[in-house]
Amino acid sequence: MIKELLDTRIRPTVMEDGGDIAFVSFDPDTGVLQLSLIGACATCPSSVVTLKHGVENMMKFYIPEITEVEQILTAEQDLSNKEFEKISKTLDKDE
Repeated sequence: MIKELLDTRIRPTVMEDGGDIAFVSFDPDTGVLQLSLIGACATCPSSVVTLKHGVENMMKFYIPEITEVEQILTAEQDLSNKEFEKISKTLDKDE
């Protein structure tokens, strides 16, 4: 049901903005659904709002067992964020 909802209701909207969304995991004991935002959506400043208010609300509405939706970064996204933080700290020191 989760993957079907992602494919039919959520993914088409996310793809219109040049991104994609992928299922990572679901823990039925905690109700936590983990998803990964890909492409333009991964780096979009509104991705947190999209994930928490749009995706999470819809998933909870259709699948009450879901208690929370978390974004999981891909290895590339995590590395990119770490490098950005290093550069940002270097620039802050130069000011």
